[in-house]
Amino acid sequence: MHVFRDTDAPLLLATLMASKRRAADLVGLVAALDLILEGAIPPPLKLIDAFKRLSTHGLIAEAEGGYVLTAEGQKMVVGLPKKANADERVESIREDLGRYPQADDHPAVVVAAEAIVAAIQAHKASKTGTGRNLLMPKTKAAEAAAKRAAGWRHAAAARRRKAQRDG
Repeated sequence: MHVFRDTDAPLLLATLMASKRRAADLVGLVAALDLILEGAIPPPLKLIDAFKRLSTHGLIAEAEGGYVLTAEGQKMVVGLPKKANADERVESIREDLGRYPQADDHPAVVVAAEAIVAAIQAHKASKTGTGRNLLMPKTKAAEAAAKRAAGWRHAAAARRRKAQRDG
């Protein structure tokens, strides 16, 4: 009987996040793991083992040059609470993995350590660059700056009334 490890649940959630529209590449998976684990990206050997374990149990598959959740993997994450934070979601997946029937009859996804190291380096380089990482959450200051002032409609209406009165 195989036991799921600590890296498995975050990798499953990262695959869900990174493969919404198309198969996730390694850089996208690393970015999602960085977001979920708040900067504590697991070492490449642990990620290789997690890929192998999750794929042999039929939860992750290789498709279109990337990685996607299988139907079984999607069933595992379908009931995640929408408003829960990443830690609560990972814990929920970890509990589901504990109850998952262990059947390792699927082909293993083999990921090279060099590919994972390159993906981690590419992600770290993108964080320091001027580009925008869309997986990173907005800061409170950015959200506040994006909101309009509450009285903007009233001020515009007052200017129109004054212009009509004067003109």
